[in-house]
Amino acid sequence: MDSESIMVRESVRSLLSATANAALYSMGHPQVARLAESAYKGISAALGVSRQISLTVIEDELIINGEPPFFSLFLNRFAEVLKSRGIGHLKFTEGLSREEIIALIAGLAAQEGGKATLSSSEHIRFGHVELREGSGGDYSAVSGEGDAQRQIPLRKMPAEELARFTEIYEALIKRQKMKVAGIADIVSGFIAAFGREGESRLVAVTMRSNEEYTFTHSANVCILNLAQAMSLGIEGQMLHDIGIAAMLHDIGKLLIPEEILIRKDRLTPQEFEIMKEHPMLGARHLLEVPGVPRLAVVTAYEHHMRYDLTGYPEAPEGWRLNLCSQITMISDFFDAMRTQRPYRNPVDLRTIVSMMLDKSGSDFNPLLVRNFLNILKRMVEAHHS
Repeated sequence: MDSESIMVRESVRSLLSATANAALYSMGHPQVARLAESAYKGISAALGVSRQISLTVIEDELIINGEPPFFSLFLNRFAEVLKSRGIGHLKFTEGLSREEIIALIAGLAAQEGGKATLSSSEHIRFGHVELREGSGGDYSAVSGEGDAQRQIPLRKMPAEELARFTEIYEALIKRQKMKVAGIADIVSGFIAAFGREGESRLVAVTMRSNEEYTFTHSANVCILNLAQAMSLGIEGQMLHDIGIAAMLHDIGKLLIPEEILIRKDRLTPQEFEIMKEHPMLGARHLLEVPGVPRLAVVTAYEHHMRYDLTGYPEAPEGWRLNLCSQITMISDFFDAMRTQRPYRNPVDLRTIVSMMLDKSGSDFNPLLVRNFLNILKRMVEAHHS
């Protein structure tokens, strides 16, 4: 565990203790003041490293900067505190003041037993990630960060970006050094375009089937990852890293023998065993590339493990999947099903949804499936309106 993670964990511990003491005694109690100061110093120190800290409650678990931490009773307890007050997302940004921390503790303590009416401040932002299932079986996801799902139609992507991506992958095939900056630029372009494009355009992107497959699939998975992450309130550097991880999740396939990759029908059992090596090969390669986010390495390794850990590579006992890997599994599956392959036609959207529901809880995280289906529902409605 790195020093930043340790600082954040200890700060959360202080916040939890300060809130409990303030609810029991008062904000003026010396113990509350001591714990509030400890929380302020710890969070400020962590912000000096990453400039922002994101805490998200998903399935009663506290996700710190997009990554589930190791099990901890006090972290789970803080997740319960936030959830009981209707808070699913809590973000701290650089410039945080003592007064803002004290106000946060006072607000959480005052709302014991009820939902918070806390107001965001300049450097503390509140949001919520709430999933509801309607009577008709439709899913509704609400994010306190507002209407954040956006995407860029791939058909409008500048030719030079496609050329850059192709150049990057061709360099890897030739065993040359990969230039991560080019991938980062593509992701930045997608994120910047999210603010200009409507959500329904993503449907057209995922329907592209047979041209520039390597690029198109990676770009589609990137866009779908960004849409999922943004709907969970993730933004900033973590959002950018999730996009890069999507663009690079299948990088290991380029290290598989070409005759297997270009095979026109289904792989033999022996060929499939070789293909199953691509997550490990991709992660190993990315570890050696300067500038690649750790999240991309983990996602390349985990994206075929499945939610119940029955996939590949075989997961050790007690393995905990990264949130980005779980998001990528869904994006990867959806785009692969919508793609024309030599051995099958594209699968229709209704069938894909049924397949995803069947695989919910086994292949995919059920909460993330619901969130993704909600995104699809809105896109389809907008597409047909």
